[in-house]
Amino acid sequence: MSRSVKQQDGQQGLVKRQFGHRARLALTPAQVAVLDGQAHAARTTWNLLHDWWTMLPRAKRTLAAADTVIRQGRAELDWLGVLPAQSAQAVLKTYFRAWKNCWEGRTGAPEFKARIRTKLSVDIPQGRDLHVVRVHRRWGMVTIPKLGRVRFRWTKDLPVGRGADKNNRITGARLVKDALGWHIAFRVQALAKAPAEHPGPEVGIDAGVTIPLALSDGERAEHDPWLSKKEEARLLSFEQRAARRKEHRKKGERTSRRLHRTYDQIARIRATAKRRREDWQHKTTTAIAHTYGTVAVEALPITNMTKSAKGTIEQPGKNVAQKAGLNRSILGEAWGHTVQLLAYKLAQRGGLLAEVPAPGTSQECSKCHTVTPGSRRNQAEFVCNNPACGWEGNADHNAARTVLHRYRTGHALVPAAGRAVVRRAGHGVKPATAR
Repeated sequence: MSRSVKQQDGQQGLVKRQFGHRARLALTPAQVAVLDGQAHAARTTWNLLHDWWTMLPRAKRTLAAADTVIRQGRAELDWLGVLPAQSAQAVLKTYFRAWKNCWEGRTGAPEFKARIRTKLSVDIPQGRDLHVVRVHRRWGMVTIPKLGRVRFRWTKDLPVGRGADKNNRITGARLVKDALGWHIAFRVQALAKAPAEHPGPEVGIDAGVTIPLALSDGERAEHDPWLSKKEEARLLSFEQRAARRKEHRKKGERTSRRLHRTYDQIARIRATAKRRREDWQHKTTTAIAHTYGTVAVEALPITNMTKSAKGTIEQPGKNVAQKAGLNRSILGEAWGHTVQLLAYKLAQRGGLLAEVPAPGTSQECSKCHTVTPGSRRNQAEFVCNNPACGWEGNADHNAARTVLHRYRTGHALVPAAGRAVVRRAGHGVKPATAR
């Protein structure tokens, strides 16, 4: 996945883009073991630094003192020395930045990184150490410190060779391990012309489960299930096996290797589904951002929408299993991630993204804009019960038209700063106005 942060260059009318590109590494088992060791060394460095930092008086907590401690630790402990020096410095900078974000109220305090729950990663902060080259159409080569030359899947043009300069270059990378193996995420800086305002039409989008994305002009974006029937059966089998093995484990007993292996099999199948979902999201949002100049979406409170219906002992919930299935379907669509992708892709093309209030969009008639009881007949049918209207159509299409109407009538959300949630390329946040 790639993201972009744009910054206007006033002299040349150019835009400096900073984005990421993730690619799969082709490693041998020996190379995997080396990277695993580096990642665990980075995790342990974080934990030791965290213990040292929290035990010291505040007056002695400085970046220079922490740097001295890390250098001393790498010199005295061989198993910490497997981590490259630049990567160890990156751990320190990330830890210090985490405390700074905590002090400024943006996040909580840094915590201990457990061996099992922590995602393994190694930072390569200097782009000049990577020596990226393209071998042929499908593969490229990159140098990883203390590992050597490694192949990676070439799926996106990167500024290498003659195409690289001070404005177009790879500034660094991060190695990340997930259930499907090790990947490299490049940090890329590029300079491009500032996009002109997108000439495309306006459109409203309604996100749903039956129809993932319904557009106000009658179009819709759909996808097949993320997993095939066979893969779903395998996932269910692994989950049942894990439940049985966990049930026989005594309290306080360490997790067996068999159970860990089952957990890994479950994680690989779920990671496959996630990758297919993100692939569909990227392709769909790219097509929408290319076609439309203004996109209005609902500001959905996904956290509230996916709360459990279990209730309490005194007041047990109703239809708990059905609500749990709905919650899984909502979370499986990842609506928030789709909106994030739309935001930066529209900005790259000079488009605009607006968020409007979500309550009532599925009950309001998109023609007369009244809410009458029983108009939403079922999941797919909407019939306005207003005698003066009587409009009929698809329920998701009706909601998308309502979303667009709310944007056009100036109902884009306004946060505390007094400016609407409307984003356009090169202009930051733009006030909402009726069109």
